[in-house]
Amino acid sequence: MNRSPLRVAVIGVGHLGSRHAQVYAKMPGVRLSAVCDIDPARARAVARMLRCRAVTDVRRLLGTVDAASLAVPTSLHAAIGAPLLRRGIHLLIEKPIAATLAQADALIREAARRGLVLQVGHIERFNAAIEAARRRLTHPRFIEIHRLSPYPFRGTDVSVVLDVMSHDLDLLLALVKRPPARIDAVGVSVLSPSEDIANARLSFAGGCIANLTASRISDESVRRFRVFQEDSYLSIDSKAQTVELARRRGSAIRRVHLPVNRRAPLQDELAAFIRSVRTGRPPAVSGAEGRSALALALRIEQAMRRSRLRPASRSPR
Repeated sequence: MNRSPLRVAVIGVGHLGSRHAQVYAKMPGVRLSAVCDIDPARARAVARMLRCRAVTDVRRLLGTVDAASLAVPTSLHAAIGAPLLRRGIHLLIEKPIAATLAQADALIREAARRGLVLQVGHIERFNAAIEAARRRLTHPRFIEIHRLSPYPFRGTDVSVVLDVMSHDLDLLLALVKRPPARIDAVGVSVLSPSEDIANARLSFAGGCIANLTASRISDESVRRFRVFQEDSYLSIDSKAQTVELARRRGSAIRRVHLPVNRRAPLQDELAAFIRSVRTGRPPAVSGAEGRSALALALRIEQAMRRSRLRPASRSPR
């Protein structure tokens, strides 16, 4: 393995991209070479703070970096990501992987053709609470998920399903390990051209049901994942990084809090990406897994459109 510093860039240094840049700047064995943003003032401000180069044209990164985080709007993932892959740059693309399945397939093919790491930023995979609960999640029967947040003023080029719910769709697929057989969904646009709040009910072969609610117009931030099984119930708060387990013991219910080694998920996510680049091992969240989450999100969007077109039932007179 080459132990020289890995040259890394961050493309798009808004709220999330600037956090990527801060983590890379402190990471051993990594040199944050540049940040790129179409806003020159923002690029310069982040570059000054982290002592790296600022550029506004992604083409100026070619030949100067080995890997990059792509934290631009979803609609630009394919247009910016594909040329970077063609020039041999390993990529971590923020979720969702792309706006369409065709774009996702093109990115996956390009990375595979050139032997590059393509990791998708489903950060909840690295949440310590999810990791602590995962070995207890053996046979889910009913899953209730709430992910609520205040209006972000970013990421609104796509619906709340792609912007927010996609975190939980990735976790759900990793847990149930199969796509749903049936989807019912509704969504409402409030502040954006696309849906800002959505609810989806997913039915899986084998009987598991999942009910998901995602909102980006909430007064509070909530990230809760509840799983009901035949012999236990787990309540996971991925924001507070806590896990409560309830089990029946005779005629009583015993509740315990599982130990959670709380960590910053972003640091673990970026460290996993760098390890994959250095070792050539498959990424923790592959392009194919990102595509699966995207495919499910698009099916939910289709179900929302069908529900809008369905005529309302009339009350009997």
